[in-house]
Amino acid sequence: MSVAVVPQQKRVTISSKRQFTIPQRFFTELGFDKEAVCTMAEGMLIIEPAKEVSNSEFSEQILADLIAEGYEGQDLLIEFKNRQSKIRPAVERLIKMAKDAANGIGEYAAFDEVFGGSD
Repeated sequence: MSVAVVPQQKRVTISSKRQFTIPQRFFTELGFDKEAVCTMAEGMLIIEPAKEVSNSEFSEQILADLIAEGYEGQDLLIEFKNRQSKIRPAVERLIKMAKDAANGIGEYAAFDEVFGGSD
C-alpha cells in the first residue's frame, strides 16, 4: 500500500534585501541551525539545513579496515591519517557529481540502471 505524502507549504514575504524567514515549524522539524544550503533545480529553490561533513564519520570503518589489513603501531597511525585525508575530497566530488546529474550535466545513471527495475 502506498501512502501519499502531502507537502507542507507556507507563503512567506521576501524583503527588499531578498531575505525571508523560515517558518518556525519548518525550521525546527528540519533541524536548521546557523546555515542553510540553497540549490536551484528544475525551476525550484530548495533550501536545506547545512550538514557538517566530518571525516570522523568514517574513522571507525577506516580503523577496522586497517587493522584487518595488519597495520599496527606507528604504521597504523600514518596510514589512518593518509586515508582519512582522502575522504573530504571524495565526498565533495560525489556531491558535485550528484548536483551535475540533477541538472542533467555529465554522465549519470537512471535509478533503474543503478538499482534494477521493479519486478
